[in-house]
Amino acid sequence: MSEQTIALVTGANKGIGYEIAAGLGALGWSVGVGARDEQRREAAVEKLRAGGADAFGVPLDVTDDASVAAAARLIEGRAGRLDVLVNNAGITGSEPQRPTTVDLATVRTVVETNVLGVIRVTNAMLPLLRLSASPRIVNMSSGVGSLTRQTTPGAETGPIAIAYAPSKTFLNAVTVQYAKELADTNILINLACPGYCATDLNGFRGVRTPEQGAAIAIRLATLPDGGPTGGFFDDDGMVPW
Repeated sequence: MSEQTIALVTGANKGIGYEIAAGLGALGWSVGVGARDEQRREAAVEKLRAGGADAFGVPLDVTDDASVAAAARLIEGRAGRLDVLVNNAGITGSEPQRPTTVDLATVRTVVETNVLGVIRVTNAMLPLLRLSASPRIVNMSSGVGSLTRQTTPGAETGPIAIAYAPSKTFLNAVTVQYAKELADTNILINLACPGYCATDLNGFRGVRTPEQGAAIAIRLATLPDGGPTGGFFDDDGMVPW
């Protein structure tokens, strides 16, 4: 069994996910690049390896039970355990997302990836995480998932988005429930808010770089034993719920 720290980052072939994988790889960790698209996944692995990271590809569609189960078997066969899981894969969903006119299929699709996908992957990986000395789970949320910010007059929370924004609020609530159930274990699970980063998720309109957005996830992935759990954090500290 490997003594090297083993991490899995979902949606790691591009954007913030790629930078999280790169940052963890720079620590000397072995990092699984989880992604659906084989070509993009292998290109990301190749680029990470060229930069000195110990990266390996993990075929992974977070919406598919069989794919997630196969990913867990791959990691078990490679390392025998998992130390860190970063649930980064996410989608915004098609527009428009005005509540009065939205296609309900859009809401279902976004929740399937952004919420149910996280539950599916987390539960599949938990047996491997329980074998780690210091397991960590990081769920990538968003400032638009904060109900406090959404209801604060004048706060900048982006466009009206009945699928995407509430999916992150849902994810926040789900993470709290995991933290409650896992409170008597050594598993720390937290939410990371990367800020408004320029990625293809928003047409590269963000004001932060993916590398800047990855920093909070890396910090939460490397928390010391006894660190916080069930929290919602950005670079400045706690994000209001």
